[in-house]
Amino acid sequence: MKKVIKRAVLDNSIALTIVYTVGHIIIAALCNYFITGARWDLATLDAVVEPCINGVWFYILHKIYKKYKSNSY
Repeated sequence: MKKVIKRAVLDNSIALTIVYTVGHIIIAALCNYFITGARWDLATLDAVVEPCINGVWFYILHKIYKKYKSNSY
């Protein structure tokens, strides 16, 4: 069962991207709120927009990495 879950998350670009993006949103909202003192609604808006852009970037990078990794063996 552990192998199935590990393979489903680590070998799947979408699953890995979603986990990364959700974690990033939570961390970014809390950091923005506590570090800058921004209102919670603005901290959350910033925390949603920026990680979504990063999530797309990460997805592209992971797809490229997998392509080159599979070609190197």
